[in-house]
Amino acid sequence: MIAKKPREQVKLWSLPHLKDTELLYANYVTQSFAKHAHDGFAIGVIKKGALKFFYRGEHLIASPGCINLAVPGEAHNGWAASPAGWTYRMFYLPPALLEQAASQMVGRPKGLPFFQPGVIQDPLLAGLIQELHLLLEDPGIPLLEQESRLLWMLTLLIARHGEERFPLSGMGKERRAIGRAREYMETCYAEDLSLQHLAAVAQLSSFHFMRIFHHEVGLPPHAYLIQIRVKRAKDLLKRGLPISLVALETGFADQSHLTRQFKRVVGVTPGQYSKIVQDR
Repeated sequence: MIAKKPREQVKLWSLPHLKDTELLYANYVTQSFAKHAHDGFAIGVIKKGALKFFYRGEHLIASPGCINLAVPGEAHNGWAASPAGWTYRMFYLPPALLEQAASQMVGRPKGLPFFQPGVIQDPLLAGLIQELHLLLEDPGIPLLEQESRLLWMLTLLIARHGEERFPLSGMGKERRAIGRAREYMETCYAEDLSLQHLAAVAQLSSFHFMRIFHHEVGLPPHAYLIQIRVKRAKDLLKRGLPISLVALETGFADQSHLTRQFKRVVGVTPGQYSKIVQDR
């Protein structure tokens, strides 16, 4: 019996609300990329197989767990380095996102960061890239979580692998600023809040707000917002409201999204919780 070759699979999509960031999930077997360059940054993680490409004067191989990267305007090609091909998750990031992240890290305007290597071995960062990429397949993920996770991934990439060292701006005593943001979140929890808007409420840059908030509260902003929403959902369930209506009233995308997050926080599903409190 002749063994079947693995089937190629490609999924490409764009996120307009993240400055038109593009994402690619692909399983390539016979694909061979001609020499080309990107207008933005291309960064991804190899999941299976291996990718070989010529970049900045040398032949490189990215194997499972490796990060592969190309800076804007740098020509490269690509083909399979194993008989089974390769599977990877890629981000195609507008330069403005990296420039903004770098500027916010140091607290003053900065140009584009530069990355020398085309292959990076960094399990922590690779894990964050894959986790975020998978998360962004779900259109119901709140905007605040999408923006926060993307900004954190970019700043970690710049801090750990940028050619220029980017010392982080100091953390002052911004408790009042964080207090304003928390009060706003407590009031407007059902809205699809953005990181930029909350940072504006606190009168801080998005990155500085995210760092200070996590330091002061012990949770990133998106996780804190989920805590608020779950708390409000519990109140509504105690009043006997239907779960679908509770999801709508508390800002979750739908009932299934509420159920996932509720169980992660409370330990039981909304349906189980409702039955428990109604039987008392």
